[in-house]
Amino acid sequence: MEVDIIEFKAPTESNKALFIWDLQAGYSHAYIYERVFSAFSSFGPLFLVKVLPNSPSVSPGFYSLVKFYCSRHALQAQRSTDGTLLFQSTPVKVRLSTRQAPFLQIENQLLSHSRCLELANHCLGFNGWSTRIINLKVLPSDSLEEGQGHEATGRSQEVSGRSQEVSGRSQTTLRYGCLLELSFPQHGVSTRGVAVIEETFSLSGPAVCMQKHSKLQRWVRDKALVHAFSSVLLILLGDGRVMVELRPGDQLRLEDQPDEVIKVNELVTEPEEEEPADLAFS
Repeated sequence: MEVDIIEFKAPTESNKALFIWDLQAGYSHAYIYERVFSAFSSFGPLFLVKVLPNSPSVSPGFYSLVKFYCSRHALQAQRSTDGTLLFQSTPVKVRLSTRQAPFLQIENQLLSHSRCLELANHCLGFNGWSTRIINLKVLPSDSLEEGQGHEATGRSQEVSGRSQEVSGRSQTTLRYGCLLELSFPQHGVSTRGVAVIEETFSLSGPAVCMQKHSKLQRWVRDKALVHAFSSVLLILLGDGRVMVELRPGDQLRLEDQPDEVIKVNELVTEPEEEEPADLAFS
């Protein structure tokens, strides 16, 4: 029986990427994206779909890059769609990548919160997993190891929940920690995730402070869930069943903080993938 393992990380293997070309120019970019996504997502969960215009040196039209989490899904999709009309009046060419492109060589990049939810829901269903917050609280600055706080670059060192005068302005740093449990009831498996996040801001009234508290609570929960999913392995069996296993490791406590405190200004939306300028396909 065939077995594939899916991790909650960005897929980097070349055999999980498909290249589709000969997409006709008579359709809009949005329409092609929707149809390509619909056609290929029927084979398995997708990490990425990109639709790009052809180079000016070739005939007008589009080409597309599709990345799967599972190599078996990519191979099935390639064999089933190559040479078919897909959604247009002329056949498309679909090829598996045979060489790593630079933008596919990012190792151990965890999925974003939204992608974790998409992958878990696709493979396990909306009722296939659940979370429970064990601890969510404001952390004092001395809970960090030495050297993990802010660098003193012309301003005073901030303390969580305490304001400081910096250049005549009152500023404060909020630091939240979260420990949660991620469970898969149908598989009898559970794990934990931990995250610490902080933000420094100017005090301009109680409303601003309340908004910051609410935002950091939401973000630290999301980051802790991403951390919990990072220890999960989805085992895809050839008969369509999905099993859940965990990487070996000790349970976490909130005191066992991650190696790095996440600053709010580092929490940006997931970047777009680089354009596939250096791919080779078979």
